[in-house]
Amino acid sequence: MSESLEAWFAREILTHEDALVRYLRRMWPDRDDVHDLRQETYVRVYEAAGKGRPHSPKAFLFTTARHLLADRIRRERVVSIEARGDIEALDVLIDEISPEERASAHEDLRTVARAFERLPPRCREVFWLRRVEELSQREVAARLGIREGMVEKHVAKAMRRFADALFGGRRMRSRRKTQARADGEHEHVEQQTD
Repeated sequence: MSESLEAWFAREILTHEDALVRYLRRMWPDRDDVHDLRQETYVRVYEAAGKGRPHSPKAFLFTTARHLLADRIRRERVVSIEARGDIEALDVLIDEISPEERASAHEDLRTVARAFERLPPRCREVFWLRRVEELSQREVAARLGIREGMVEKHVAKAMRRFADALFGGRRMRSRRKTQARADGEHEHVEQQTD
């Protein structure tokens, strides 16, 4: 049984190591912890598979990694009573996200998602592989059968579209406000000279 579990683990789990590492790097702020997180994920998957093999090994691997990260976050949020007293002595204000900031962030995310959906298919595919899956420029080019320079051009095009989607409307509103203020000041000066 132990040998077949090891063979299953190598075939079904270890083949996703690169994707798992990219996921952990993207989700965890301290890159120095990624090796330990990967190993702990493997331990949890291996132990669980010893009791019963999951039907979808890849999904199980990433779900296990996500739960591990959630456990780590919860553990880091627990503060001892002694440490709490020290924190309060610092009298530091903690930044909280306001409802307005949260709503604005959600709207920005919806705007970027709409812009992403409007990208040409090849551009969208290149951007996804390069920025979301974090493949190297060379890996994306090889996977899609295009030149590395084209990968760079597609990513730049996507970034311009995102910037236009996010900031284009804001720039126009800002210009209109500036123009309205200038018009108002101009009228004020004209009234004073009459």
